[in-house]
Amino acid sequence: MATLSASTPAHAGALRPSNGANLLETVLVALLLGFAGYCALFVAPTEKTMGVIQRIFYFHVPSWWSAFIAFAIVLVANVAYLRGRNPKWDWLGVSAAEVGVAFVTVGLVTGPIWAHPVWRIWWTWDARLTSAFVLWVLYVSFLLLRTLIEEPERRAVVSAVFGIFAAVDIPLVYFSIWFFRTQHPQPVIGDGGSLDPSMGKVLLLCWAAMLGILVVMVRQRYRVERLRWDVDRLRLEASQSNSESGR
Repeated sequence: MATLSASTPAHAGALRPSNGANLLETVLVALLLGFAGYCALFVAPTEKTMGVIQRIFYFHVPSWWSAFIAFAIVLVANVAYLRGRNPKWDWLGVSAAEVGVAFVTVGLVTGPIWAHPVWRIWWTWDARLTSAFVLWVLYVSFLLLRTLIEEPERRAVVSAVFGIFAAVDIPLVYFSIWFFRTQHPQPVIGDGGSLDPSMGKVLLLCWAAMLGILVVMVRQRYRVERLRWDVDRLRLEASQSNSESGR
């Protein structure tokens, strides 16, 4: 009971002062997202070949870029946890993994919506799409794996090892269109890409909005995971004390 009375006020005090800042941050990101969406739909020029459906590009591409950043955070957090066993890195890893899965899901859904009117297919199992789907499966498995292990430290170690393994697929997804023939279009940014400058500005604006969402969601999810860790630790301590008193 002493642990409960010492732990609870500390968390409450840590969370209370940041509520106003969190609200302001969320409002600013929402405004940025609304402005970016307006620019994507009404300011960016209409693509000559694909027409209006191409505007989904401003949500599809930033979703994938943001997912890659989220999974890079997972990788760094997993390596850092295995080196120092600081639970804060585990909290960051699982938080970024959940947000990354959300962004990949958006990418996997918007891709076929864009592809079908243009290429007359919803999906094909080429190198890019297959590796992208595998990436989604790996990180969903990462999250499911954590639900199967009750002991916090063991759960953190196992998921960190799996998370490092899952990160191998990230460069495969990104570079697949360079190394293999795929249905997916070639890059239009860099390497002689032909993206219109005004389209590029809107694309970066939309990515900034997505990154804002990533930051807000990871921060909020991190706070939840920190509290969950304390609950799991207290539950284990209570279980151990009950077993010892029963002897």
